[in-house]
Amino acid sequence: MIGPSRKVRGHLACGVTHMRRGIDGLSALVETAIKEAAGSGAIFGFRGKRADRIKAGAISDR
Repeated sequence: MIGPSRKVRGHLACGVTHMRRGIDGLSALVETAIKEAAGSGAIFGFRGKRADRIKAGAISDR
């Protein structure tokens, strides 16, 4: 597995996120809740309602 560089920041949403949201919905959530541009290169993680799975990803403009 290729890991991120040491300069990459990570954010984990503490609340419940609907797991059917697509990339557009999650990026809008990042921009409104975290107040960071979704294309900043940071890694974002979201927890489902049952707390048995997470959805994580890095959204980049490149």
